[in-house]
Amino acid sequence: MKELTPQKANFLILSAAIALLVNACSSLPPPVEQMAVSKAVLESASRAGSNEVAPALLKSAMDKMDAADRAMLQEDYLNARQWAEQAQVDAQLAAATARSTKAQKAASALQEGNNILRQEIDRSAQ
Repeated sequence: MKELTPQKANFLILSAAIALLVNACSSLPPPVEQMAVSKAVLESASRAGSNEVAPALLKSAMDKMDAADRAMLQEDYLNARQWAEQAQVDAQLAAATARSTKAQKAASALQEGNNILRQEIDRSAQ
């Protein structure tokens, strides 16, 4: 019987690992729930006004969601999940940016209103 050299052992281990990885990837279920959640977050970000405040982030999320849809059609479920998760994160960031910008504008408007009221109070006190 031939002796198992370290190179042959490494090759066999690597071959087995690749076979297991291929088998594991092919048995992944479709990420239907992740796709639905990501699409809902994307829609929410759009309604939050991200297209005006953070258009680049929203576009990035939409592009990644399109990539996830394409991967689903090709039954590449691992990449579909990853693209959908990335789209969700980008959409959440876009929505948070939109909400933050709106809050800053509201705070500025309140501050301006306070300044006007203060000027009126000072005028009537004189």
